[in-house]
Formats: sequence, structure tokens, C-alpha cells
Amino acid sequence: MAENRSPSMRETGARVVRTEAEAVRAMADALPADFEAAAQAILNTSGRVILSGIGKSGHIARKINATFASTGTPSAFVHAAEASHGDLGMVMPGDLAILISNSGETAELQSLIAHVARFSIPMVGISKRADSTLMRAADFRLMLPDAPEACALGMAPTTSTTLTLALGDALAIAVMEQRGFQPEQFRTYHPGGKLGAQLMTVAQLMHESEAMPLVEAATAMGDTLVVMSERGFGIAGVVEGGRLVGAISDGDLRRNINRLMECTAGDVATRTPRVIAPDMLAAEAMATMSEKKITALFVVDGDQRPLGILHLHDCLRAGLA
Repeated sequence: MAENRSPSMRETGARVVRTEAEAVRAMADALPADFEAAAQAILNTSGRVILSGIGKSGHIARKINATFASTGTPSAFVHAAEASHGDLGMVMPGDLAILISNSGETAELQSLIAHVARFSIPMVGISKRADSTLMRAADFRLMLPDAPEACALGMAPTTSTTLTLALGDALAIAVMEQRGFQPEQFRTYHPGGKLGAQLMTVAQLMHESEAMPLVEAATAMGDTLVVMSERGFGIAGVVEGGRLVGAISDGDLRRNINRLMECTAGDVATRTPRVIAPDMLAAEAMATMSEKKITALFVVDGDQRPLGILHLHDCLRAGLA
């Protein structure tokens, strides 16, 4: 007689991921009918987008709130259980509410539902039941697909929370793209950590003014070497009429070593050096330095006037490695 074998942890894990992935795919193929109208209402909101839920739905609401806030849509999370104890004052005319409940009958949401109705605050409901109290009260109804939970008992919120999270992300990104949200705006909301470093511009890291190792083309190489040594970037920029016309690197010094002290900076410099713009991402500048095996780049404006200098070490200190 064949022995019943319990699934391995790997098999269970794969089943859970597959179950949730299939549900998300099904929702992608048939987004809720009110999705576009809900997204447009969010885009038109003059106040904040208020997110609320309880339990697992509350955790998902917090994450969706964070996604909205970081992508240019003012938002706030209101704890459903605290709402009737004073936090209803956080939800004002001009706001839009997104209330989440898988069953649509969460008791803690009742005070919020009544509050938004009283002040004619637009409401988006996210639920699995079309005939629930939440969905009957909602102006925009985002129905979750009728998909099984991923746990063997069919009870633990798994597939339903994944679907809700994906739907919230879809709303936030749809609104973000309609706003024309730009990388520099994204950087404003993400100044810290690795992401913040990746979004920094050259202008934020470059050395300006007196720090730049600049010499005139007619400067004797003896004096040029002094400037290079004092500034410590391993490079000197050569200017004529205020414009950068060349750069002197260690390689240029080696190539002219036999006659170096007889030359001027203009004689030794590599003409039309590689330069970067102040609004370029520092990560791009670092990639250029790595590719060309150079350690510093001059930053210039549209007229080739030097604005600053960026060293590879500046990028590394900023966490771009």
C-alpha cells in the first residue's frame, strides 16, 4: 500500500507562490471595472489619499500609503480602530479614502464609512464581496478576483492580501505616470540609502570654485604641477577665455616627461577633454569613469565653462559602488 507523503517545504513554498502568481495574472487580464475611474479620482484629488484597513488589510494599507507618498501623491494611513476615537479628524473634505476589507464587513471601518459619506468624501472600496456594506457604500468599487487563499486551510489571508497590494501598486503607479513624475522628483522623496545615492546628480557631489585645479593655457608646467599637487585630484583643467579647452592627467605628464619643464599647460594638455553636465546622474558619471579608466571629470555648462570637478572617490563615499 502506497504511503502518503507530506509535501516538502520547497513544494509547499512553490505551491503558494504559484497560487498567488496565478491570481495576480488573472487580475492583470481583467482589472476591476472601476480601476481607471478610481485612478482618475485620485489624480483629481486636491487633498490627500487616506488609506485604512484593519488586521492584514491594515498592513497592506500602510504599504500602499507609503507607495503613494513616495511617488508624488500626498497620502496618509488612518488606523481603522482609532478612527472613532478622534482620528476621524484626519479625514477632511477634499481628501479621497481608500478602504480595504476582504469581507467588506469589517466592523472597525463603519465609523470611517459613515464619516466619508457625511462629508461627501469620495471613497474607493477594495473587497472580495460586491454585496458587502463597504462596496455598497463605495463610489468606486475595486473587486478582488475570486481566487483561493494559498494556505492549505484556505483561511490565512495570503492570495487576497497579495492581490490587494498589487492593486494598490497599480493605482499608485498609474497615477504617478499620469502626473509625469520625474526621477529628480523621486529623488526628493528618497534621499537616503542606496536608492538615494543612485539618484544623486553630479551637481550634488562635485567640488566647486576654489577647489577646481584650473590653469591658463600659457601657465608654465612647473606652476601647473604645483596646482595639481595642491588640489589633489590628479588632474588639471586648462582654460582659455574662461572656457575649458583641455585637461592634464598623469598620462599626459608621462608622455611629455622628457621636455615637461620646457612646456606650458597648453602644450601638454589633451584637447577637448571628456566632460560631464551638472544634471547628469552621479551613477552615470561613475560608470563613465570606470569605463574610461579615469578618476576625475570636469563639470561644465553649455558654454564649456567649468562649474566643478567630480572625483571617483566622491562617488564611492556617496555609496554608489
